[in-house]
Amino acid sequence: MTNPYANLPPRAFWRSAVAQADRLHFPDLYRPRVRIGAQTRVATAGSCFAQHIARALRGAGVRVLDAEPPPRAMAAGTAANHGYGLFSGRYANIYTARQLRQLLDEIIAGRPDPSCVWRRGDRFVDAFRPTVEPEGLDSAEEVLMHRDYHLERTSRMLMGADVFVFTLGLTEAWEDSVTGRVHPVCPGVAGGVFDPARHRLVIFRTAEVAADLAAILDRLRRFNPDMTLLLTVSPVPLTATASGDHVLSATGWSKAVLRAAAGEFVAATPGTDYFPSLELVTHPAAGGPWFEPNLRQVSAAGVDRVMRLFLEAQGLAPDAALPDGPEEPWSMGPEDREGADALVCEDVLLEAFGRCPDRVA
Repeated sequence: MTNPYANLPPRAFWRSAVAQADRLHFPDLYRPRVRIGAQTRVATAGSCFAQHIARALRGAGVRVLDAEPPPRAMAAGTAANHGYGLFSGRYANIYTARQLRQLLDEIIAGRPDPSCVWRRGDRFVDAFRPTVEPEGLDSAEEVLMHRDYHLERTSRMLMGADVFVFTLGLTEAWEDSVTGRVHPVCPGVAGGVFDPARHRLVIFRTAEVAADLAAILDRLRRFNPDMTLLLTVSPVPLTATASGDHVLSATGWSKAVLRAAAGEFVAATPGTDYFPSLELVTHPAAGGPWFEPNLRQVSAAGVDRVMRLFLEAQGLAPDAALPDGPEEPWSMGPEDREGADALVCEDVLLEAFGRCPDRVA
């Protein structure tokens, strides 16, 4: 009897594609719709896990763009702590699709939002990237000057990008009801003052995330009409939740929303792609465990496996030589990055507010 399943390939069936498959390599799991080669100019952004993608692509010899390279005399570890080299812009972690959408809108507007300034004691920080200057700056004017430079350099970088890789991390965010803008971390954690009458928790739903992704692609193509968008979802659990739910349930809800939104968006949108980093770390069939004992940080073996599968599917070899030819002025060169390997994550600051026992009796 003929039916739609009669002639499907092995990748369509659980037994052949998963249970009996070589799960070390997971053949045919990811078939790229967006291709990346050694000469592809790639821009990256997203949550902490996105930092691994940028490193893996650089190691494979891909031209990963960098809008704001660090000063030449700055040590690699110091540079990372100041937001250099983590992504293609010095925008620090971008955890939500809404945060990236509003950044692109600000870049297109061509001027910094005056509401971006937070106080931290007697110092001043950028409210939308509060950790890139760990010691803060001397004045609000200096913050605005730095942000104006950041927007201008990021704009130039985006005009040279062929592929934008964005890692979705969270659905929870804190919104300023006066400006309508969301922050990467709750006011009062890394600067600013939390005002319950002004700052409200938002938890983005699937349709909202999908709409933001569509807006992001529209904005990106204003810089380069041929730019493609490759999405991933971070496997890293929430550090904390203000939803009222248990953090385990809140994590499951958040990742399900992000995965569903990414899937729906990619299925309906040419020039987009999804790579299953979330599934490769968190799904029981993917093996593991791929987390460190804290059950939050992805282990080095887990990261290596995810990045290797991604590079193999793209036809790239890990640790390849950098491509020949002149570098764009905003491109990362082959500088030694020793000391810059630890992830930089603003949301980890929330752990300082947890009332957790030192041990379980």
